[in-house]
Amino acid sequence: MYNTVFVLCLSFLAVLAKYEIYEGHTLYNIVVKDVEQAKLVNGLEKQIPIDIWMYAMPGRPGQVFVSKETEQKFLDVVENADIEYSILTDNIRESLELEKERLAAAAKRKSERSSFGLDFDTIHRYEVVDAYLTELSIRFPHFVTVESAGNSFEGRDIKYLKISTTHFQNNTKPVIMLQSLLHAREWITLPATLYAIEKLVIDITERDLVDNIDWIILPIANPDGYEWSHTDARFWRKNRRNGLLPGDSCVGVDPNRNFDVFWGNNSSDDVCSNTFHGTSAFSEPETAIIRDIILEHSDRLEMYMDIHSHGSMILYGFGNGELAPNGLELHVVGVAMAQAIDQVKWVEKPNYRVGNFAAVLYPASGFSSDWVQIAGATLSYTYELPSYRGQSGVNGFLVDPDFIVQAGYETWEGIKAGVRQATNKFYNRVAEKEAILR
Repeated sequence: MYNTVFVLCLSFLAVLAKYEIYEGHTLYNIVVKDVEQAKLVNGLEKQIPIDIWMYAMPGRPGQVFVSKETEQKFLDVVENADIEYSILTDNIRESLELEKERLAAAAKRKSERSSFGLDFDTIHRYEVVDAYLTELSIRFPHFVTVESAGNSFEGRDIKYLKISTTHFQNNTKPVIMLQSLLHAREWITLPATLYAIEKLVIDITERDLVDNIDWIILPIANPDGYEWSHTDARFWRKNRRNGLLPGDSCVGVDPNRNFDVFWGNNSSDDVCSNTFHGTSAFSEPETAIIRDIILEHSDRLEMYMDIHSHGSMILYGFGNGELAPNGLELHVVGVAMAQAIDQVKWVEKPNYRVGNFAAVLYPASGFSSDWVQIAGATLSYTYELPSYRGQSGVNGFLVDPDFIVQAGYETWEGIKAGVRQATNKFYNRVAEKEAILR
């Protein structure tokens, strides 16, 4: 009895500690009048450790998450620049506790959506997903392989699935890659990759997607950060790299600023920043792993999708505002994916926006989809999934169990639409080459 009480007390104290770190944090709504004010506010993350949840643009408010330690410095800047602001949330802890209660209640319910596999009632932890990938390879060895890509900074095994009826031995088939959780706090992205696995392995209803394509699916690209967001800091974004600078107590590199494309141009060199780009391109084991997977299959990588949240967007390169050479094709396929999602989305949510990353969202550098576009993918995208019922603020990153299966379902509808267009283009190119050779 004593041991049980002791364990329960430790668990309670751990939850308190996880939420206490956000005591005094405030989420601000920022309204800018012009581009100059937007540049000032959005550039602050390079100077002081604030967390920009949504970048401000003329006509679109921004959201900035500020700790009590940096609040006055932040307010001094925006007030001196006559920038309009208001408080969106100053009781972060209450929202976090509500998310925890809802997910705990959902976890007790038995899902009936799949005879085998992970349910879509809750968000699964790293160890559960890791074991699940191995189990799939054991149950379906004729077309599913689990690969260990290497270890994270803290030593966690980063696994991904290869789904192929020809075990990747047919070089005339296109390769499609999906990944999620490069940013640790974006929990709602995990159901998107798990749902894709469900439809490609367990509940197959469209054989062409399995027979004609080789799939690579990486559900947890940043396992250390993901676990930390569960145990210690819900809004943790980066990996858990430490010891970067002597005596520096700040931890973590933003994996989606660490790829070797315009590296360091639109990101932070401050270790404490949420967009810290690391000491060099591919300095992090998590990003090096993705690089190696891409390079292994770059000769027939037709499409790559890096799934993030939130905002209901499908974005393509480049983050500096330049367009990829096939920018028109990227846009056309992106629109097809967005329209497929919009047809099945909840009515409360906004329609998806499609466009160049810098034009639609903000200038950025060193992120995965840009590098993959350069490294060989014909089509490379960043998905930004919607928040629960289109809400912003704290609810932008928090998860309501009611939306989990919907997030997987609607994203899969978009992926299918894009993949079918990409696959048709791939096979048309193969046929043209064969005709020339004949």
